[in-house]
Amino acid sequence: MSIGTALVPGVSQAGSAAAPAPASSGIKWEKCPAGISTVPMPAEMQCGTLKVPLDYRAPEGRTIEIAVSRLASKKPEQRRGVLLTNPGGPAPGQSYPAMLVTLGLPQSVRDSYDVIGMDPRGMGRSTPVTCDLTTAQQASGNIPPYALNAADVTKRAGEARQIAQQCATSKTAWMLPHVSPANTARDMDRIRIALGEEKISFAGASWGTHLGAVYTTLFPQRSDRIVLDSNLGAGGWDYASDRLWSRGVEDRFPDFAKYVAANHREYGLGRTASQVRAKYFELAGRLDRKPVQTPEGPFDGAAFRLINFGFLYGSAQLPILADLWRSLDANQSPKPLPGSVDNIENLISARYYMICNDAAWPKSVKSYQRNVAVDRIRYPLFGAAGANITPCAFWPEPTEPAVRITDRGPANVLMVQNLRDPATPLAGALNMRKALGARATMVTADQGGHGVYPMSKNQCAKHAVTTFLLTGERPAHDYHCSADAEPR
Repeated sequence: MSIGTALVPGVSQAGSAAAPAPASSGIKWEKCPAGISTVPMPAEMQCGTLKVPLDYRAPEGRTIEIAVSRLASKKPEQRRGVLLTNPGGPAPGQSYPAMLVTLGLPQSVRDSYDVIGMDPRGMGRSTPVTCDLTTAQQASGNIPPYALNAADVTKRAGEARQIAQQCATSKTAWMLPHVSPANTARDMDRIRIALGEEKISFAGASWGTHLGAVYTTLFPQRSDRIVLDSNLGAGGWDYASDRLWSRGVEDRFPDFAKYVAANHREYGLGRTASQVRAKYFELAGRLDRKPVQTPEGPFDGAAFRLINFGFLYGSAQLPILADLWRSLDANQSPKPLPGSVDNIENLISARYYMICNDAAWPKSVKSYQRNVAVDRIRYPLFGAAGANITPCAFWPEPTEPAVRITDRGPANVLMVQNLRDPATPLAGALNMRKALGARATMVTADQGGHGVYPMSKNQCAKHAVTTFLLTGERPAHDYHCSADAEPR
């Protein structure tokens, strides 16, 4: 896929022709609304909004609001600056500082920075977008279903075309051309200006690694210490990254199979990892032929494969997934799974706005059919889902080309990456690492799951990030943290 480097007139690769913010720009800090967080919020956490241009080519024109939060340092003598954060998704991140505290963000980092959260444009408490998605369209989420054959791809193409049309004709279609990682990065720089900071540090996970890479590409001299955790490839969330999910599942599944086999007495799903893998295909095939009826509707093979993908993210979820397998193996309806998302319609819609505007997605249905056929064989666990078609195939042409990540800029990026990540596999991280060149150093951890900092049990990888944020010191070269947390 070829991505151009020249941006539209009035917006430069160095950020924006309208970089200076109006003198009235600012954030009025208030107590955060109780409903924004699923975890306890520190009492001192504050929230506010910032008005930014809808279109940075017309900075004096229409504005939208960006929801932000601040968990301020209590040690002014230790405070270095601000640490802007992003949880990935793309998803709302105004509450993310509270989540980082819950996950174990070191007090030393909290003392050194005001930790800043934000809801990216179009989602959450920022000016929201919609695609007027039906309940059924919301249930399918942003990940395409597993396709058993070419006819399934054709069926999904019709559904995807309808979603794209709804997005383009919704009541918020006026925002559609302007919801992109590049404009979100420009919003980040407006937050920097409003906070009165010369530079910002950044810690982003998953899709947030793409946002961080875009920011430090557009604003290299405004970037202080940049941490990219669980990395997408240099193209961001594009069709190539969709197809990489299937490789990620193959990388991660052996961890789950090993766990289930070690607990055969409890689950009865196989005494060896190979037997557990065979059970996966047995259950998926059974559900393809005869879905299980649940209060939420039929639970079929596509739903089974999708839930496996999602529950491979964290080690704590593996017992829940094994319990689901045990129920299905006994021909029982699975128990309701934990977890819920507020305003799921906005979340799914905003993701389409953001990712479909950011890459040149294939347009031909036949190309998806060919790739599904290839990946179904190459990556049998999830390949025919990762390669399937999305609404991005029917999206209007983006207003500006995607930002091309390069090695131009200061050497101030630290990447951290699990070896067996189902969502952002090592292969994508290596692609990002290559694009950033001498700007970056990468630390890998011999563990599975999605996300390293600060929740990882691998002290070696966590130490590298904390040291970098506190001192600016990165490893002299890329290095690997083994499972027993020793660098090598």
